[in-house]
Amino acid sequence: MYSVIQLKKGKEESLLRFHPWVFSGAVAHVDEGTAEGDVVRVVNSNGEFIAVGHYQQGSIMVRVLSFHDVVIDDAFWNARLSSALRMRQALGLTDSPQNNTYRLVHGEGDLLPGLIIDIYGQTAVMQAHSIGMHLQRHEIARQLVSVMADRIQHVYYKSETTLSFVEPENGFIIGGSDDNIALENGLKFRVDWLKGQKTGFFVDQRENRSLLEFYAKGRRVLNMFCYTGGFSVYALRGGAELVHSVDSSAKAIELTRKNVALNFPDDTRHEAYCEDAFKFLSGMGDYDLVILDPPAFAKHRGALHNALKGYTRLNQKAFEKIASGGILFTFSCSQVVTKEHFRNAVFTAAALAGRKVRIMHQLHQPADHPINIYHPEGEYLKGLVLYVE
Repeated sequence: MYSVIQLKKGKEESLLRFHPWVFSGAVAHVDEGTAEGDVVRVVNSNGEFIAVGHYQQGSIMVRVLSFHDVVIDDAFWNARLSSALRMRQALGLTDSPQNNTYRLVHGEGDLLPGLIIDIYGQTAVMQAHSIGMHLQRHEIARQLVSVMADRIQHVYYKSETTLSFVEPENGFIIGGSDDNIALENGLKFRVDWLKGQKTGFFVDQRENRSLLEFYAKGRRVLNMFCYTGGFSVYALRGGAELVHSVDSSAKAIELTRKNVALNFPDDTRHEAYCEDAFKFLSGMGDYDLVILDPPAFAKHRGALHNALKGYTRLNQKAFEKIASGGILFTFSCSQVVTKEHFRNAVFTAAALAGRKVRIMHQLHQPADHPINIYHPEGEYLKGLVLYVE
């Protein structure tokens, strides 16, 4: 029924350890007529079944959907989505009166490589990172609505920025809603799923924002790369003396101001600035709590060296300027930057700045962004909370 991808001799070892990717260098033969996005069966050099997955040209040639010889049909999608829901129910995220925002599907972490689904109230925002998931978006959306029952009514598809090699159109594929207010830990946020980054909001910083709230009382807070102002809103609720939000994007500053006004209308403690991060840090005022949450500096291994130099430079600026007794929340969301890479860059920055620095917390992505134990590459978010003398 499905086309066959045959591996070179001895190239099945990583798959036998359940790693969900087949790299192009491992492939000996692809059946004639196999098209990008097709479901394919992967076999070893002797023709024995190993896995079934989505085929695509590129360094990752197959993204594995199952290591069992199954049919990828409605029942398959229903079972995988049901499994993802059960995990979020176990986390207490699905029916909380204080929170209707969470990630339901996190790619390889939920055994659905190439698929992201975030929930914002009654709207699910679905994003494909592979042609196979793009081609099967309608089947997935139907099963998503079935599995989620009355929890969602709308499915918005947002893959224009993740699938540059095809031409998907962003838009609702089920339902339609203008209600873009999401609730996270009792705070309200406008989610820009039309033009915003990722699925419209950075769901992965939810728990780290709560930690920041704990430390914010009486502090002067600087939120660099603020985007939607998530950290800023939590800092205000935490009792910060003042909060300044900075982003180079005028749209991000506008969205931050809207989110602050949603929760703390006419609060004079907050100001937002549309300015380059390095320029602002060079002239930075007297802050004793700083958040550095930049966009990914490295999206591929070739950019790693320059990315680490960027993280060092950015953190050095913050170390040089932050008040004595200050707390620095610093992050990397670059998948190719390991925890060790990031820590070394930050350590180098501290040494160059000549400050005494202690680690208070080591941060990572939350449990609704799970890491498949067989796919360590899924650990992408790294963070440190540092006490600076």
